[in-house]
Amino acid sequence: MGGGGRDDVDQTQGPSEVRGRESSDGHGFRVERWDRLFRNRTFLLTDLLGWMVIPLTALTIRLGDLEKVRPYAVHAALYTASAVGTALAALWITGTYRRMWRYAGLDELFSLTTALTVSGMAAVLLDTVLQLPILPRGPTLPRSTPIIATLLTITWSGGIRFTLQYAYHIACRGKRGSDRTIILGAGDAGSSLAKEIRATPALDLEPVGFIDDDRSKEGMIIGGLPVLGDRETIAEVARTHRVTSAIFAMPAAPGFVIRDLRDRCLKAQLRVLTVPGLHALLTGKVTVSHLRQVQIEDLLRREPVQTDRTTVGTHVAGKTVLVTGAGGSIGSELCRQLAQLEVGHLILLGHGENSIFAIENELRSLYPTLPLTAVIADVRDEHQIDSVFTEFRPIAVFHAAAHKHVPLMESNPQEAVNNNVGGTLALLNVAVRHGTHHFILVSTDKAVNPTNVMGATKRVAEHLVAAAAARSGRHFLSVRFGNVLGSRGSVVPTFQEQIAAGGPVCVTHPDVTRYFMTIPEAVQLVLQAMTMGRGGETFVLDMGQPVRIVDLARDLIELSGLKVEEDIPIRFIGLRPGEKMFEELFLESEEHGRTEHEKIFIAHAPASPTLTEFDARALLEVARLGDGERTKALLSSLVGESLHHEALPDVLPTSFQGQLVLSDRKAAT
Repeated sequence: MGGGGRDDVDQTQGPSEVRGRESSDGHGFRVERWDRLFRNRTFLLTDLLGWMVIPLTALTIRLGDLEKVRPYAVHAALYTASAVGTALAALWITGTYRRMWRYAGLDELFSLTTALTVSGMAAVLLDTVLQLPILPRGPTLPRSTPIIATLLTITWSGGIRFTLQYAYHIACRGKRGSDRTIILGAGDAGSSLAKEIRATPALDLEPVGFIDDDRSKEGMIIGGLPVLGDRETIAEVARTHRVTSAIFAMPAAPGFVIRDLRDRCLKAQLRVLTVPGLHALLTGKVTVSHLRQVQIEDLLRREPVQTDRTTVGTHVAGKTVLVTGAGGSIGSELCRQLAQLEVGHLILLGHGENSIFAIENELRSLYPTLPLTAVIADVRDEHQIDSVFTEFRPIAVFHAAAHKHVPLMESNPQEAVNNNVGGTLALLNVAVRHGTHHFILVSTDKAVNPTNVMGATKRVAEHLVAAAAARSGRHFLSVRFGNVLGSRGSVVPTFQEQIAAGGPVCVTHPDVTRYFMTIPEAVQLVLQAMTMGRGGETFVLDMGQPVRIVDLARDLIELSGLKVEEDIPIRFIGLRPGEKMFEELFLESEEHGRTEHEKIFIAHAPASPTLTEFDARALLEVARLGDGERTKALLSSLVGESLHHEALPDVLPTSFQGQLVLSDRKAAT
C-alpha cells in the first residue's frame, strides 16, 4: 500500500523481469527516471536549500520591506542555523528520509507536518538560548517570524514532495497505450486500488472513474476520480469514456453480484480483472495491486464464513496438533491456518513426500519459530502411527488423508476401503489409546446415501468416528464438505485444462448439480467444528444452493474470453460409474438443525452406532483378499445402499462367518 518503504513488485518474477518492468513500460515511460527524482538525497538537498532562505523570507514578509531587515541580520543568521539544525534532526529522527515518497499519502503528510512544527518550536527555544551569551543588545526577531517561517518550511518541504508525486501521477496517466479502466466499487479497496494503479505504470492501466450502486456516491470525487454511475450504466460509461477494462474492487461481494457485473462487463466488451479476496488481503499474502482475471471462485463465493478465531485459538494455541494428508489441498490449508493460530507443535503427516516437502518448506519460511515436524507415514500402518503418537502426544488430530476420486475408486474398491476405512480405523484406535482429546474427520456429502465406493467408505468412516466418540467419551466428530473449488483433480481445474487444449469441455449430464465451497471455507468449517463438537456429531457448511455443472463450464469458457460452442464446445458424456445426479447433505434418519453458528448445520449420530469396528475389520479382511466385487458387495451391505455390485458374497473370511453385523437399514430388513 502507499507509503511503504519499497515498490510493490511481483515476487514470482526474476530479477531481469523486474528490472525490465521498472525501467520501461513499453511505451517510453521510464520509471527509473522518476525514481531518481524521488530519492531521499534529492529531498535532503532541496530541504536544506529552502530552509536556509526561509527565515529571511519570513522576516521580509513580516516587516514588509527588505531594507528593514538589515538590523536583524545577525539575529536572522543565528535563527536560521537553529531552524535548519532542528528541522534536519526532526526529519531524521522521524524517519522522513527513509520513506518512499512516490507512494506518500496522508500518513506521510501528517508525520512531516508534525515533525516540522515541533522543530519550529525547538528552533525558537534554541535561538533564545544561543542569543543570550553571543549577541549584543539590539532588536530581536518579531515573535511572528518563527510562526511564518514554520509555515513556509512545511509548505516548502511538503510541497516539493507532493508536487513531484502529482507530476508523476499526471505522467503515468498521460502515457500512450494505457488501458482505460473503470473500478467496480468505490469503497476502501477501490480507492486504494486507484492509488496503486496510478503509482504503478507497469500495470499499463489508466483509471477513469468508479462504478458503484450506492447512488449517494454518484458524481462524487474519490481520490481524484469521479463516481460515474451504477451497474446499469456500465455499457454507457464504457462507450462514453472509451473504457476497455473493468476491475472488481469488492473483495467481500457475494457471487450473484460478481456474476451480474461480470455479465454486464462482457456485454460491453470489457476485459474483466479483480483484486484478491478479503481473506488474502487480511492475512497479508497479497495487496490490492495483485490484479488477476476473474475466476470461477469469484462467481460462486457467498458472504465469507467467519470463524471465531479467538475460540479456535484457545483450543490449539501452545498445543501439539497432528494433520494427516498434510500435503493435500485441505490438509495444507489446515496447516497454514493452524500455524497462524500459534500451535505449540505442528505435525505434518502424509504419504506423498513431494507434497509434504512443499508444505514443510512453505511453513518454515513463513513461520520460522514454529515447532514443526514432517512425518512420512501411511495412516493404515497402526504400528507406525502409534510410534508417532508415542513420541509427540498430539492433543488434536485433523484427519484429511483419503482417496477421493469417485471413478478411480470405483475401479479400485479394495484400495478405497484399505485407505479410507483402514486408515481411519487405525488412526482412531491409536488416538483413543493415547488420550487424544479432539479427532476431526474430513468427510464428504457423497457419504450421504452413497452410490459409489468413495462415498460409502466415507460413510463407514463417519460411523467409526461416532462409535469411537461413544466408546471414549471424547470430542471425536466428522465434517462433510461439498466439492472444494481449486482442489487438485476437481472439476474447475479439469475444465480449465480442457479449455486450454481447445476443448471440448466434457460435462457428464446437463442437469447434474453439486454443492461447492472454497478451500478457506472448508478449513474454517473444520476449525470451527472442533470448538463446537462434543462427540459423535457431523457438521455441514451451509453452502447455499447447488450449482449446475454445465453452468460452471459456460462461466469458465466466457471468463477465458471465449464463446460457448463458437470457440469451445460443451459435450455431454454421461454419468461416470458411481456418480449421482445430485448430492445430499443429510440422511433421512439423521436429526439435524442449525448450530449457534449461522452458517453451520449439525447432525447427531444415533446413541448406539449401528456399524461397529468389527464390521469394519470384516470389510478390511474382504478387501485384502483382492476381490473387488465382493468388497463392493459387503460395503453396500454395511451402508445400506446399492453400489452397482452383482450380489452379496456367499463366502466371507472364516474368522468372520456368522458374525457380521450389518447396518441399521440391512438389519431392519
